[in-house]
Order: sequence, then C-alpha cells, then structure tokens
Amino acid sequence: MSQDFPGKGRVAVLRTQPETVLEDYARLLDLAGLRQALPQDKETILKVNISWQTWYPACSTAPWQLEGVIRALLAANYRHLIAAHNNTVVVDAYVGEQNNKHLYVTEKYGLRNVHLYEPNYRWVRYEPPQPFLALDDIYPEGVYIPEILIGRNIIQLPLVKTHVFTTITGAMKNAFGGLLGTRRHWTHGRIHETLVDLLMIQQDIHPGLFAVMDGTFAGDGPGPRAMRWHEKDVILASADQVAIDAISAHLQGFDPMSIPFIRMAHEMGLGIGDPRQIEIVGEDAEWVAAQDWGFVQEDTFASRGQKLIYHGPLKPFENLLLRTPLVPWSYFASNFYHNVYWYPFVGRERVKAALNTKWGRLFADYGREAGMGGAVLPGMEPQTVAVAAGALLLAAGAIAGGWWLSRRRR
Repeated sequence: MSQDFPGKGRVAVLRTQPETVLEDYARLLDLAGLRQALPQDKETILKVNISWQTWYPACSTAPWQLEGVIRALLAANYRHLIAAHNNTVVVDAYVGEQNNKHLYVTEKYGLRNVHLYEPNYRWVRYEPPQPFLALDDIYPEGVYIPEILIGRNIIQLPLVKTHVFTTITGAMKNAFGGLLGTRRHWTHGRIHETLVDLLMIQQDIHPGLFAVMDGTFAGDGPGPRAMRWHEKDVILASADQVAIDAISAHLQGFDPMSIPFIRMAHEMGLGIGDPRQIEIVGEDAEWVAAQDWGFVQEDTFASRGQKLIYHGPLKPFENLLLRTPLVPWSYFASNFYHNVYWYPFVGRERVKAALNTKWGRLFADYGREAGMGGAVLPGMEPQTVAVAAGALLLAAGAIAGGWWLSRRRR
C-alpha cells in the first residue's frame, strides 16, 4: 500500500507579509515542487475550504491564498483550473463564497466554479483497489464520490487551525467534504480511519495531488469555527498531505505522531508524518523545529454532545440519533450555537478586532474596486431564530395543553 511520489516527505514553509504574499505563494509552490507533482496536461481542481458562510479569521480559505495559488498556476502554464466547493448541512457555500471573497477571486481570473452537490454533477460508486479501514463498514451499500474529481489534479486549500474531532484540520481533512456526501457525519465516530481512507481514494483517482495551507491567520481552541485567531504570518505547501499536516500540527504545538490519522497514514506509507523525517525547504529547518505556538484543542457545547454519541454513553443510540428523522435537530443545534449565540455575542467582536490587523485590512481591501470591500458582520441568523421561536411556542403550547387537561381531570 506504500506510495512513492514526487515531493514525498518535503514541505515548503515561508514567512510572509501582506505586501508580498502573492509573490511568496508563487515561490512557495515552486519550492514544494508544483510542476513535478501535477501533470500539466490535466485539469486542476482547487478544493476551496468554506467552514463558515461568514468571514472569520483562519476559518475558510483566504482570498490571498486562493489568488496566490491561481497566479502561480497560470504562471506555470496550468490553464484549465476549476474551483470546487462542497455542501454542508450547516453552511451555505453560495453565501460563503461571496462573504469570504472566493467568488470575487475566481471571477477575476475566469475560473470555472463548481458546487459538487448540484444535480448536474454525478456521483459514482467508487471501488477501492484494497479494503478500506472504515468506509466499507460505514457505507455497506458503497462509497459514492463526485465523478468530476476523477482523473483531474487536485490542490487542497486548508488553513492552519485546530478541530474539535481531529485535533488539527488540514489537507487530509479538506478532502472530507469534497469526497463524501451529506451523510458524511456518519463517519465522525471513526473519523481518523476515514481520513486515511480518503487519502487512499485521492491517491488512486487524482493524477496529481498538492496542498497549500495558509497560516497568516491561524486558529486554536474549538475549531473549525469558534476559534481564537492569531497572526502567524506563515504559509505552507507540499505534494505530501501527511507531511504538511504533520508540520502544521508541529507548529501549533502538537505531537503529529500522537494524532491518529497522521500516524496511521505514516505507518501505511501514504506520506511522511514524523517531523524528523520531513525535509523543510524555504525557511530554516531549525526555525521550524523550534516553533511551538501552544495551541490547544477545545470543544464547543455541540461537539461535547456529539462525542457522547460517538465515543460515550450514548454510543448505543448512534444510529437512532444520526441516521433517522431526528438528525435535523443536531444540525439545528449547531446552527443555533454558532449563528445565534456564538458569532453575535463572541465572534463578532473578535472579527472587528481582526479587521484592525494587517491581514484583516488586506481582507477588507479585497474586492474594494468592485464594491465588495470590508467584511459582512451578520447578526443573529433569522431563520434559525424563527425555528427556535417556533419550537419554544410548540413546547409552551404542549405544556399548557397538558396542564389544562390535568386540571379538567381533577
């Protein structure tokens, strides 16, 4: 199962500033071996990350990350570029690509822009050349993936940040949304094996793999959304998704080999996860080795409840809670927490502070000439508030009705 490929075990790392970030991305991709990793005669998909439909630092692919990669690809004569988005039950990707200024960038360079979950994109059954670690058990009826991904290069565009389920989220996790459909939450109980399975799929279906990670803003705490942002001024690239995730984990202060998906992928030969075996290019390797940002993984109220289902006392009820009509209530709970409580009362002030930083000012400047300057700072999400109010009224009605019936029976 071991895979050998150009760039295995090599990660390019650069420190950057807003004034030079686009040029730095071009240098970064060259250092990481872009031309050796991606065949130029194939179309190349840029897998954009949208973790939230509103802009929050370190949450979704940065516009300068997307633009820097596009410019570097065009300069290297990659002409057939496609920006791809996945759907999620808690994030509207169409709103997200507007608020995170991805659409502005893709339209600026004339890229084809696809939403993988739309009806015009077929999903086909994937037959693995060897058994999966987890997906065969989770999806006994078969694993279905977007047909458009097959036979094309792919560049994953993640961020340097933590995650409530996987400690860190990076290149390997970025494939999660693109390759799996709306039932991907079924895999959360075995998320680490799932990420390794997805890397095996990628190495099978894509002629070239690459990852470009932005750490200009980086996030710690309860990622991928409700994080504390930090200006770290770092960008990374690699043809080895295991290696780039390992270096991201190291920078954040985690032991990469203690993170199960990195360790398993390393042991299976799908990439290099041990930082001692990774070649650093760009920045001095000793500087990278000395980094420890002291990031911590934390949970949200919603993720604590989910972990009770995946790994705790509610495990026997996992199918009932996650594979029946009860499921939409978990989506509602996540929406309510993030869009009605956390962002309006916590995140909004953090975004305002971020907009006063050098990277925040760069974000605000994106699209200004097209009337898209600044940042959207939403209040409470009206739809979720309306559903919550309706649920409270129903509950109050049920309680009042029960009280009235009990009074009549006396």
